[in-house]
Amino acid sequence: MDSEALRKCSAWHPKPAGLTLQYGTAGFRTRAEQLDHVMFRMGLLAVLRSKALVSTVGVMVTASHNPEEDNGVKLVDPLGEMLHPSWEEYATQLANAEEQELQEIITEICQKAAVNQHKDASVFIGRDTRPSSEKLSQSVIDGISVLGGQYHDYGLVTTPQLHYMVCCQNTQGQYGKATLEGYYEKLSKAFTELIKQSPSSGKSQRHLKIDCANGIGALKLSEMQPYFPKEVLIQLYNDGTKEKLNHLCGADFVKCHQKPPRGLDMKPDERCCSFDGDADRIVYYYKDATGHFHLIDGDKIATLISIFLKELLAKVGQTLKMAVVQTAYANGSSTRYLEETLKVPVHCVKTGVKHLHHKAQEFDVGVYFEANGHGTVLFSKAAETKIRQLAKEEKDDEKREAAKVLENVIDLINQTVGDAVSDMLVIEAILALKGLTVQQWDAVYTDLPNRLLKVQVADRRVIDTTDAERRAVTPPGLQETIDELVKKYKLSRAFVRPSGTEDVVRVYAEADTQENADALAHEVSLAVYRLAGGRGAPPQP
Repeated sequence: MDSEALRKCSAWHPKPAGLTLQYGTAGFRTRAEQLDHVMFRMGLLAVLRSKALVSTVGVMVTASHNPEEDNGVKLVDPLGEMLHPSWEEYATQLANAEEQELQEIITEICQKAAVNQHKDASVFIGRDTRPSSEKLSQSVIDGISVLGGQYHDYGLVTTPQLHYMVCCQNTQGQYGKATLEGYYEKLSKAFTELIKQSPSSGKSQRHLKIDCANGIGALKLSEMQPYFPKEVLIQLYNDGTKEKLNHLCGADFVKCHQKPPRGLDMKPDERCCSFDGDADRIVYYYKDATGHFHLIDGDKIATLISIFLKELLAKVGQTLKMAVVQTAYANGSSTRYLEETLKVPVHCVKTGVKHLHHKAQEFDVGVYFEANGHGTVLFSKAAETKIRQLAKEEKDDEKREAAKVLENVIDLINQTVGDAVSDMLVIEAILALKGLTVQQWDAVYTDLPNRLLKVQVADRRVIDTTDAERRAVTPPGLQETIDELVKKYKLSRAFVRPSGTEDVVRVYAEADTQENADALAHEVSLAVYRLAGGRGAPPQP
């Protein structure tokens, strides 16, 4: 390590005085003008991570669904997974180090993580469409270069595309080609094979309106359009040519406000969907004949995929174990439908994609989605091998055909991370194959009315939870109060959890009617305000 070069280069990317940041599930995220030093240092960290694992790693410059003025950065591990938790700590240390401590901290990380400095390092870089992203990704490159790492800059890509490239590279092309063309070809081929099997009546149904959140999704879908079969008619809205990223549009806006995005004209019964800013989340929605808006969120997406996979797994007649992984935010109706009607095991884990992904890896087929529309399906190595073998060699026609469909689903789903493009194609293929309209899909179960609120508190750490965040352990008396409040309403439940990013406590409640869900959420908010050190005025109904 050339100390003099590091010192010089670091001085070009000075850390603002008094700024401390924390690497969380979403990496680092804050105002773009505060991130230059962080990007440079994440370039350094990526080189260390690559040397430690003797593999290519990724650095993605994005702040996903945050406002356009923000930016952020996430590191991607060799199989396209999120950065290992033990390294999240190193990231935080490095980002917050004073100039003069940098060298020392790098040496310390190398010792702790057994990094062999003499190994080569290789880093893939991608960025979203924010005005600040190009300059910030150059800072990442400065960090990689000063430690002698090799890099490949993919430029503008969706977050899932970068995860995909990193995985392709480290599986020596087994997962696919580490190029955008490779990604488009693999997905469109699997999709085309799938919809070949669909009843022809589905032709008119493949018309879809997509809100691209004025982000990267629009660019990449336009590039991918020539690869789609003729029957797929997609119309892109909020394509970034006129409006600001994520402003009054995108999956997060639609999910939180339960209304259509600006700039998308919906006619009754038209299928529409929204991506988020970096295209790793998707939600669907439509308006019925009376003009009423219906949201189809991650829970319903997971349910549709589970229904489809369960039928196929039954047809191939293998004893492959399938499960669905959810968080406490999943609507109670979805959990009940999956467990009682579909008879699929459901597991609840803490909020955060890494917890869902980790749990889903325990099954032959693990389906996971957060209610916000981030999710995917994981197939174990053994399950995948078995399915591909049956698709080739099975004598029984019905079993072999079912195995072929499963094989195409495996190729269509991006198993590294939630991917709006890939998830959209999976959903479109399932609707076509099952001849379902968006209304029929929505009618599989009815969501319980719910309400999500937040309460400002002096210190969010006073709340500690257990049972996958469904019960509060501290402060004393809070859980008992919630239990008493829940008893007042039918089909009700409520839980509270500290935010991962700000001093607020999130309150979730559901009940048999919207009125009751709102009342329960308000009463629980008051209890949090009273027992957990609320700040400002008490919550108003």
